[in-house]
Amino acid sequence: MTLEAFAVSTGVVALGEMGDKTQLLAIVLAARYRAPWPIIAGIFVATLANHLGAAALGTWLTRVIDPAWMRWVLGASFLAVALWMLVPDRHDESKEHRLGRLGVFGLTTVAFFLVEMGDKTQIATVMLAARYDAVFVVTAGTTLGMLVANVPAVLLGERIVRRVPIAWVHRIAAIAFASIGVAILAGLQV
Repeated sequence: MTLEAFAVSTGVVALGEMGDKTQLLAIVLAARYRAPWPIIAGIFVATLANHLGAAALGTWLTRVIDPAWMRWVLGASFLAVALWMLVPDRHDESKEHRLGRLGVFGLTTVAFFLVEMGDKTQIATVMLAARYDAVFVVTAGTTLGMLVANVPAVLLGERIVRRVPIAWVHRIAAIAFASIGVAILAGLQV
């Protein structure tokens, strides 16, 4: 049962993550900061924390937070990220200082943790933990699934920017994030 829980959790999340908004975020972060290993580490830490919380507390949170409020918070958050994507990069030496002490790692960790809130892979983690009654095994499997989907996106994202102007990557990402935000606010399933 433990191996099955791990394998199913890994597979479900890896497949569910393909083309997802967090995978888009991985590409955008890789394009913007060109630091794949801190981004990958941030994805790992954020996913581990998020999915552990989802597996342990997700069911309780769905009873406490009104879905209508969650929809508005998520929709507004995606619109804010869309606007952020349109802010031009400044290429100077002090860029790392503006990211804070944790730099690209910290930014990635916070961004991934927040974007993953209410996401289908987080919900899948809740359901899988309930199905298998194995919080830690499911968390390990879903975290691995996120890495299987997002590590190639980070590594590929860095290469895409060498051929595609960063301004276009930002515009496309802004459109995608804005579309997701509008869809959430309209009550559509994203």
